[in-house]
Amino acid sequence: MAARLRVDERALTERLIRYDTSDDEGIRQAAGFVKGWLESRDIGVEELEIRGLPLLTARAGAALGPTVVLHGHLDVVPAREEQFEPRVDGDRIYGRGAYDMKGALAAMMGALEELRNVQGVRVVLAVVPDEESEEEADRGTELLIQSGFTGDFAITGEPTDLHVGVQAKGVLAMRLEVSGTAAHGATPWLGDNAILKAHDAFRAIESLPFARESSDLFDRPSINLGRILGGDALNKVPDRCFIDVDIRYLPGQEPTEIRAQVEELPDVHVIAQFHRVPAIVDRNNPFVRVLSESVSSVLDSETISVGRDGASDAICFINAGVPAVEFGPVGGGHHGPAEWVSAASLESYRRTLADFVRRIPDQMSGDKPNLRIA
Repeated sequence: MAARLRVDERALTERLIRYDTSDDEGIRQAAGFVKGWLESRDIGVEELEIRGLPLLTARAGAALGPTVVLHGHLDVVPAREEQFEPRVDGDRIYGRGAYDMKGALAAMMGALEELRNVQGVRVVLAVVPDEESEEEADRGTELLIQSGFTGDFAITGEPTDLHVGVQAKGVLAMRLEVSGTAAHGATPWLGDNAILKAHDAFRAIESLPFARESSDLFDRPSINLGRILGGDALNKVPDRCFIDVDIRYLPGQEPTEIRAQVEELPDVHVIAQFHRVPAIVDRNNPFVRVLSESVSSVLDSETISVGRDGASDAICFINAGVPAVEFGPVGGGHHGPAEWVSAASLESYRRTLADFVRRIPDQMSGDKPNLRIA
């Protein structure tokens, strides 16, 4: 048996950041590193594949008992080359994916190593390559669940600043075609510029009735203009423009009604959409209660107070009947130019995950969760 090695979440996070996992080759290299790291600690790793990319699973703990899934992703959104070179400033580790979510993944790996011999509970680490993907079907997390790698409760390590996220907005991403009238570029007043109309259409979407609604955990829906594609000649007034609008809607809102409001705008047509329902987990779920108790040792504030603006693969578990929350370390700037994670919070996060798992057998002895994993 290999000697037990001390877990250094900071060094592990920095190593993961160095892989440019915004592309397939970087994902494969990072997955190879994760697999080797776990196997060097006598933790067996199983590998599946989706669209040529690796999905990793590893198990620890008892042969029987409630099963907890620690779920992470390797992929990141694109960034400048220098963002894949980690930079440390005091307690902050800067780099693409530091907060979303290589820091959390590093701590999850450490927690799994720490929990190798835990009694009365099983732990599954699941690492996917495509959480940031725009694919609506054929997703890595769904393949894992279909292959039996699921459990009684799941934690996905998305950014939450050590709070337990029991709600997340849904996603309604739409490609809109905006129609105009072509004319010569020298006489633009004779045409109706579709690109300018597309900008106006987006501003109109921001003012629709659904955009002004709120809930107990969210101030408002999130609406972002992600892409604009228009024009086919410099000397022509464009008569068509396509825009990709990313709407993160609130739990309780109806996506069909949101789409209907958008389609009522003049000269705007929905030609494609990507949809994911909101994530909602009962804050009185017994696993949530135990996790909250573990978090309370490192937080002085309310532990279950987060509504996540972003969506995640937690919804895949929820759709499969497995309660799932988002819970990650402290940081900021994810998807931005100065993404960072707190090095100190990584240790707190790992310790909280391990404490949560160890509490389960005693504190949930009266509950009888269904064992879902083969």
